[in-house]
Amino acid sequence: MKKKLKWTSLLAVSLVVLSACGTSPVTSESSGAWEQLIYWFAKIIQFLSINGHIGIGIILFTLLIRTLLLPLFQIQMTSTRKMQEIQPQLRELQEKYAGTDMESRTRLNEATQALYKENDIKMSSSFLPMLIQLPILMALFQALTRVEFLKVGQFLWLNLGGRDPYFILPILAAVFTFLSMWLSSKAAVEKNGVTTAMTYLMPLMIFWFAINAASGVALYWAVSNAYQVFQTLLLNNPFKIIAERQAKLDAEKERQAKIRRAQKKARKKK
Repeated sequence: MKKKLKWTSLLAVSLVVLSACGTSPVTSESSGAWEQLIYWFAKIIQFLSINGHIGIGIILFTLLIRTLLLPLFQIQMTSTRKMQEIQPQLRELQEKYAGTDMESRTRLNEATQALYKENDIKMSSSFLPMLIQLPILMALFQALTRVEFLKVGQFLWLNLGGRDPYFILPILAAVFTFLSMWLSSKAAVEKNGVTTAMTYLMPLMIFWFAINAASGVALYWAVSNAYQVFQTLLLNNPFKIIAERQAKLDAEKERQAKIRRAQKKARKKK
């Protein structure tokens, strides 16, 4: 439990620090490691902009970053899936050691840690990849909002520095956000109200931000969340996970049925 609190605290601190990194323009003259990382990302996007089309550069760099982060994403998702699988067992332990006295809490902590060890679960596998991914994705986002040469130019129907006049990108960003979150929670053994609420609230928030943001930012959100849907279907397909889980349950039921049939035959012989 202490490890979980530790990593949760680190994540919260990281979010606060990164959100306070500033909104002022970043140029080649900007000082500081964070601003230099932002500008470096912006230059890579500019380099990838085929025939000067910044929109293409945004798409290619977003796909590149997401692909490079795939191993971390997979570690995080595997750990999350393991945590979902043991939720019924965790609930049983919490009911077994429901007391608020020190002895009950100590036993609950020891039993929880033993369950984590038995299922090869490390809390760092959930939070550390997230802490590594967060600054990279935040730097990419800030490159689109703080570097002026990424805010100019036309791409398809878009003026990258202005809003999407037809709301196509905000709608796509919201739809892919919903699909990503829905797929991620689809195979959960137990679902809670918070997860369900966020599945519907987050797409609405993304849509609201996207309709008020520059088209370049909306393009990034749409591509990034579409790629995350692809990641989930490829590496953590919930329909496959559910099918495998059901197959195990059916196999166990069949095994128990065979045992009962064997016992019944044995009793008849007597």
